[in-house]
Formats: sequence, structure tokens, C-alpha cells
Amino acid sequence: MEDKQSRIPKPKRAPEGREPNFTSRLGMVWLILALVMAGVLLKLWQVQQEKIAEISFGQFKERVERGEIQKVTIEWIPGELSRIKGEYTDAGTEKVGEPAKVKFAARAPVGDEIQKYLYSKNVQVEYTQVNQVWLAFLVNAAPFILFVLLLYFIFVRQIKMAGKGALSFGKSRARMLSRDKNKVTFKDVAGMQEAKEEVEEIIQFLKDPKRFQKLGGHIPKGVLLVGSPGTGKTLLAKAIAGEADVPFFSISGSDFVEMFVGVGASRVRDMFEQGKRSAPCIIFIDEIDAVGRSRFTGVGGGHDEREQTLNALLVEMDGFDTQEGVIIIAATNRPDVLDAALLRPGRFDRQIVIDLPDLVGREEILKVHAREVKLLKDVDFNIIARGTPGFSGADLANLINEAALLAARNDRKGVAMDDLEEARDKVRWGRERRSRAMDERDKKITAYHEAGHAVVMHKLEFTEKLHKVTIIPRGMYLGATFSLPEKDKYHESKKQMLDTIAGIMGGRIAEEIILGDCTSGASGDIKQATHIARKMVTEWGMSEKIGMVNVSEHEEHMFLGRDLFKGREVSEQTARDVDQEVRAIIDNAYNRAKTLILDNKDKLIALAEALLEYETIDGPDIAELLDTGKLSKPPRRRSGSGPKSPPAVPAPVEQPEVLPPDIGSAPASA
Repeated sequence: MEDKQSRIPKPKRAPEGREPNFTSRLGMVWLILALVMAGVLLKLWQVQQEKIAEISFGQFKERVERGEIQKVTIEWIPGELSRIKGEYTDAGTEKVGEPAKVKFAARAPVGDEIQKYLYSKNVQVEYTQVNQVWLAFLVNAAPFILFVLLLYFIFVRQIKMAGKGALSFGKSRARMLSRDKNKVTFKDVAGMQEAKEEVEEIIQFLKDPKRFQKLGGHIPKGVLLVGSPGTGKTLLAKAIAGEADVPFFSISGSDFVEMFVGVGASRVRDMFEQGKRSAPCIIFIDEIDAVGRSRFTGVGGGHDEREQTLNALLVEMDGFDTQEGVIIIAATNRPDVLDAALLRPGRFDRQIVIDLPDLVGREEILKVHAREVKLLKDVDFNIIARGTPGFSGADLANLINEAALLAARNDRKGVAMDDLEEARDKVRWGRERRSRAMDERDKKITAYHEAGHAVVMHKLEFTEKLHKVTIIPRGMYLGATFSLPEKDKYHESKKQMLDTIAGIMGGRIAEEIILGDCTSGASGDIKQATHIARKMVTEWGMSEKIGMVNVSEHEEHMFLGRDLFKGREVSEQTARDVDQEVRAIIDNAYNRAKTLILDNKDKLIALAEALLEYETIDGPDIAELLDTGKLSKPPRRRSGSGPKSPPAVPAPVEQPEVLPPDIGSAPASA
């Protein structure tokens, strides 16, 4: 007997497509009624605007006697006096030799006598019967009908627009995507090869289930896409919709929760009903943490509506009446807040982690986003990819867009390497603020501060190569010393950490030695060095006195309600030892950096003077100046706002995971 699941029906149209379009029909009815009412009101207005002289029956007979009336129309009104209409010749208003015609109306009883009288005077008579019942009804009902129409357009239509109909709050808001509407495919997704392979396996299962079922496998019921913001979870879902030859429903987690209790659970059930009618199909729920948060956690209890929605989702994914063929794909950047029942096998069988792209992935992503951008020949995406560690796919897309805008602003024929370099610095550290007024003293302090960082980092063995040193304000900083990675780094040694802290200390030491004083510009350096040293002692086991023990402070999220009232995990003596070890690491790094700066004081002064003259110095020029004490090819001073030519370095430097990308920058508060 053929397996039921292997018989895959052809994709059906969305259920919405089979429903009659009541909205358009109702609109046509109201349009017809409006036209009828307009016609009636226009007729009444014409009757009122028509100038008819009301005369008495005696005046009517006098004008008949004078021969001024030749033809009349008698309107017979049942139960009332008849109305005689016609026109007479008014000799008193003669114009251009021709008397004027005046329309009149008179009330008179209709009988044989008046008829004989008119015939005797040679007056033509016509009869018509008027029924004023409907006319009176329309005239009296017109204000009421207009009032009802006004109420409909103000209230009823507003309710329908707000809730898609007063009785359809429980309907699912899932939207069906087709290939005609969605142009994104796997060719547009880069930097996540493993995730694409796992998702493509599900698509192949839907297309050819026998290929997998012959070995006893069954289709996963749920796939959870987990990753940081901007890594491409929603983009991957769109690519699935573009590649899959099955119905694809898309909905956001926030669409389930409404102001009415029970609406979320009803929408979940309706969504799965639509999916069962179109099975096999894929349902994509974006930001599932909006309804999938852990139950019975947090201060003050949970949200009943959200819990009902989550319970309905759990039952539909794996309950007594579960139907196969409906695959749930969800995306979230907060898997830690999701309910455990939602993450168990049988519901979300597979979790796909979409991490930040590596070096190769960043280069592929840059090429994908640069398809529609005109590039010059000097563009090398490998250099840009090596200089953007920690960038997500969204950051790289923004980088390409910023470079294109910068090239257009400078009236270039295409995007050059200069534009990409400047866009990278702008996205990571902010835009240059040349308009910020700085006196000579502030510039001198900033120059020696950054030169101190550069000297120490250049002389130490385990620090990264310098990429750029600048005293131009950018973002929140008055100046910065940049180091970018040559390759992706996943581990940091103790020696690298100690040299990094020593490089951070160089800015404050240079201020003290050259200027004889210190400023608040090292606040960011102190915070950064303390953070690294405390991590070394409390988490990474790099202190002989503390040893291989994790004594970090409790950092659980309060809203999760887990261990909220748990006490301190370490003793006071251990906390005191931690503080002493952190202080010892920073003091040793400070002394090492101070010795290096004192031994190279002349080169420190030379670099600071060069920064005051040229404002920005690239990595190769810094190395030449600190090694030889002079520059063979001094850079030009940048007076405009455009970027400088890219440094001829094979690769920029990356900082450890716990560090920001810039080492030792002078904050704007300096």
C-alpha cells in the first residue's frame, strides 16, 4: 500500500482565493443606492428650482376668458383637489414684440363642468394621474438614509479595517508567498553554507519524500533559525519561499497577540487549518519569541493571552490531532527566553545556528550586495572583508550602500576602493566630524595620546599590526588607533591579552610623560583594560592565585525570573583576591608600557608631530616612522572631507572577542 505521505498533492491556492469577494459586491450595492438617491435628490432640486406661479382658480378663469391660455394639463390626485398646470401669455412683460410665457399652477375640482368650460373656450386639455406616496416617502426618508450611510462609513468600515471584519478577529493573518511575488533565491544568500544545506534538505524532502522515507526517516516538524540580529534569518526564509515548490505561509509572532483574550490561540488554530488544507506546506513564523517566551517566569506572573497562544502552538505542532506535511520554520535572536516545551524534539526537531559570517562569507556577501553597484577596477573585496570582522550581513549591505552614496556625492563614475574604506570606517566608528572645533591644546593632547598607543602596540610582539592612527574626530571619539585582523580569530592567548592591555595603557602614559599631567581622555581605556583583566581572572583561568575556577558575577537576565534571589556565589576573601589579581595585571602592563615609551620617547614625539601635521597616518607609514624616525614619502594633508587612499597593507588587524575593534581611543569627553 502506498504511503499516504508520499502522495503529495499539487499545491493548492490559498484558502483566501476560494472565498467570495463580499467586499466588492457590497461596495457595488452601495454605489447603486447612492446613484439612485442622487437622482431622486436631483429631481427634487429641479422641481424646486422650476419657477411656477401659483394662481387662484378665479385668476385662472379670467386668463382663459382673455384667451391667454391655450393648453393645460390636469394632474388628477386621488382624494385631493386636482392641479391644473400650463402657461399663459403675460402681455405686461412683452420683449422684442413677443409676449413672455409664464408657467402657472392652480387648484380646482375636476368635473364635467370645468371640462365643458375649457372645451367651450377652445383650450386643449390633457390628463395625468400623480401618485405622491413614493415621492413623499423618499422626501421624508432621505435624511434618515443619509444618516445611516454616514454611520456605516464612519463606524462599520473602521471596525472592518481594524480587525478585518468584526467577526474575523480569530482568522490567521498568515500571508501566502508565491514565486511571482518573491524573487529571492539561494543565489541571493551568502555566508551561511551549512544553514543553506540543512534547509535545502527539507525542501528536497518535500519534493521527493520517497528518497528519504525508504530508509525509515521522517520529515522534521519544526526548524528554528537562531542567530544575532542582521545575520540573515529572514532572508534565508525568503529564499526558502523562492526555492520551494510548495505553499509558503509567512506570519510574525506579534500578529498572534491582540487586545482580545483568546484571539492568539484562535489564529494559531486557523493558521494550521490553512496549512493542513494546503499540505505539504511551509509556515514561517518570524520573531517567535513574541509568543514563545517561557511560562511562569518573571516577576508578577505571565501574560495569560500569550500563554494561551503558546499552548495552542504546542498542541498544533505535536498533539493528539497532529497532521503531517506542515513544516514550521521560526526565527529568533533570543533562544534563551523560549519555552523548553517548544524546543524539545518533536516540535522544533532542528535548530540551525546562523552565526556572523567568516572571512570567506563576508567576501561573498559583499559581492552579492554589490551586484547592482557600478564598481571601479581598483576594488578588492578581500581587503574589505578582512577589515570587517564581526560585521553581520546587514552591516555589509549598509557598507556597500554607504560607499555608493559617498561615490555619488563625490561625482565619481563608480564606487572606488577609497569609498569602500571610508564607508567601512563610517559604519564601524562613525563619520568624520571635521567641523568640530578643537584648539591646539586639545589636538596636542589627542596626538600624544594616540601616538602612545601606537608606539606600545608596534613594539610589543603579540599585538596586531596597526592599520591607521588619526586625530580627526569620528563618531564619539576625538581620535583613535585602529588595528584590524589579518584573519578570523577564535582564540586569544594570555600573552596576547597582556600585550593588548599594555597597548591600551600607552595613551595615558604618553600624556603623563610628555605633558606632565593626565586628562579624562583615558576613561574608555581604563574601562576596556579592566574588563579584559577581570575576564582573565574570573572566567578564563589566567590567574595563578585564583586558578581554574569561574568566579564571575551572576549575570542572569532578571526578566527570566531564574535565580532572582540567589546570593553571591563567591566569598569576600575570593572577591578581594580577584580585585588584587586584576590590579596586578593592569599594574604590570602599565609598567611595561611605560618602559617602552621612555625608551622610544623621540619616536613618540616624531609620531605625534606627524599626526598634528597630517592628521591621519596609515599602517606602513607608522611602521617606517617608528623604525627609522622619519617618513620617506610623507602623506598629503587631507583638507577636504573625502577619504584618503587605502593603505597598502596586506590585511588589517582584529581585536579579541571581548574588545571593541578600536584600541585606545580618546572619547569626546576629553
